[in-house]
Amino acid sequence: MSLTVLVDYDSGNLHSAEKAFQRMASEGEGGNILVTSRPEDVARADRIVLPGDGAFPACRAALGSYGGLFEAIEDAVLRKGRPFLGICVGMQMLASRGHEYRLTEGFGWIAGDVERITPATPGMKVPHMGWNDLVIERPHPVLAGLKTGDHAYFVHSYHFRVADPSQRLAWCDYGGEITAIVGRDNIIGTQFHPEKSQAAGLRLIANFLQWKP
Repeated sequence: MSLTVLVDYDSGNLHSAEKAFQRMASEGEGGNILVTSRPEDVARADRIVLPGDGAFPACRAALGSYGGLFEAIEDAVLRKGRPFLGICVGMQMLASRGHEYRLTEGFGWIAGDVERITPATPGMKVPHMGWNDLVIERPHPVLAGLKTGDHAYFVHSYHFRVADPSQRLAWCDYGGEITAIVGRDNIIGTQFHPEKSQAAGLRLIANFLQWKP
């Protein structure tokens, strides 16, 4: 039976994500779900999910503070080709650099920079918080059944400016285009929280649990 690991590195409450993944795994024969910070669990995982709440530098430092954890993720994803899903700041860490508080190196798996949202429309508040409509740009197996106009739940003040437009799969409008989903090869990430995005988010999770890049 397949194993999906949700990486726990003290970056936010994983309870709602764990429940959503467990629900979709049980409904669609998606295997076992494990929340863990152990590198050896990541090494044996068939799929890896990296959530994240908070500031980019703090999340990056927290991940690095668990001895061997990032190295296990990198080995599984880049060398073994395991499917990977980054959520919120977990998605942002795929970037080359983050500019929140101070310049911080990201994973560099998807080229681009994480910069503060600057809405072109006067009066729009930052953070971008609440429901927004997705604009699907490119098809992807994890997005099967999702369409432009579907709602997703966002909470963030910084957004991912992707260097290669082909690696931005979806965006939303918040006083300008805000990257909502990125992806390449066996890697995908969502700026929104699929576990809080009701039908669209649960569909994405179910698709991820069946995805074989």
